[in-house]
Amino acid sequence: MTSRAPVEAPLVASIENEDGLSRILLGGRLDRDGERVLADAYAAAAVAEAPSVEIDFTDVGYINSTGIALVVRLLADARRDGRSVRARGLTEHYREIFRITRLSDLMTIVDEGEDA
Repeated sequence: MTSRAPVEAPLVASIENEDGLSRILLGGRLDRDGERVLADAYAAAAVAEAPSVEIDFTDVGYINSTGIALVVRLLADARRDGRSVRARGLTEHYREIFRITRLSDLMTIVDEGEDA
């Protein structure tokens, strides 16, 4: 069972690096207050020079439209840097939002247990 952070929790991020993949593990609320956290997390992942970045949304309790825009900015930075991006841990609701906004066209959405 996945755990979700409370909706009011501020965004936090940590980075794991393994075999050509930098994983950004997010927790909390992805909104305008998370801009610096997400930007710093991508910058830390980029230092590892891995060709792929995975954003783990398992512990994200809420994403608003500004949070979606921050993901778009991360995608633009990754494209500029020649990195592929994938997302893991999205709820069905946010998977649908990513589909509607066409974010899923720009990144791979990974199912739980799948190692793409």
